[in-house]
Amino acid sequence: MKRIFDIVVSFTVLIFFFPFGIILSLLILLSSKGGVFYLQRRIGKNKNPFFLIKFRSMRLDSDKKGKLTVGMKDNRITKIGLFIRKFKLDEFPQFINVIKGDMSIVGPRPEVAEYVKLYTKEQQRILKVKPGITDYASLEYFKENEILANSENPEKTYTEEIMPKKIALNYKYLNNPTLLNDLKIILKTIVKIVSN
Repeated sequence: MKRIFDIVVSFTVLIFFFPFGIILSLLILLSSKGGVFYLQRRIGKNKNPFFLIKFRSMRLDSDKKGKLTVGMKDNRITKIGLFIRKFKLDEFPQFINVIKGDMSIVGPRPEVAEYVKLYTKEQQRILKVKPGITDYASLEYFKENEILANSENPEKTYTEEIMPKKIALNYKYLNNPTLLNDLKIILKTIVKIVSN
């Protein structure tokens, strides 16, 4: 049932978003060198790697200077990138990941391999389900970039403070992975984006 829901909703979102996505793609191409999309290797269900798809909001090869984005004033972010990040528009291509079967709409956010390696055996329990576009942790840390921007050591703040708390919120979802709960999280996410 969850898989059918994911596919139907993802196709619907992509169809309605398509015209705006074309405009966004042109703005991305005109604002800086590089392609429209940014692919990043993430770890999915059962530790299987996949490429997460996003609209590119940063300059080419920015990830070589670090995986974390520290606030909206990060000089790697393009002008159009500031806009699409503010309203989470860079996340929309992930509905393609959902259709492909890499992700679900709701589920623990997928991490890069270097952070997954830091998981304890217990924390690896979250890798038994498909990662998602949104979840409790996404709602709680909606402005994570701002927290990191105010940290003297963003890497340490993320791995020692934010990541463990996110995983604890992932457990909360794993304890009640129902379609009704998914709908509640999706609605809360929409409200969060609109009111941002």
